[in-house]
Amino acid sequence: MADVFDALCSKRCYKEAWTDENIFELIKSQKGKHFDPGLVELFFAHLSQFLEIREKFPDDSLQAWQAKN
Repeated sequence: MADVFDALCSKRCYKEAWTDENIFELIKSQKGKHFDPGLVELFFAHLSQFLEIREKFPDDSLQAWQAKN
């Protein structure tokens, strides 16, 4: 689920980044279908931490790190 969150909130050459509202709506709609209900609950219980990590490590910092390594 973290990978889905990251992929949807990131701009790629083939797609624009989704809004947080649309991402959260998708995750909630897939609770018990694509995503384990317990994981969805944990995700939203710790949402501020996920958002903090996203803010701290934007895509451009990942690309810079990959270029060095």
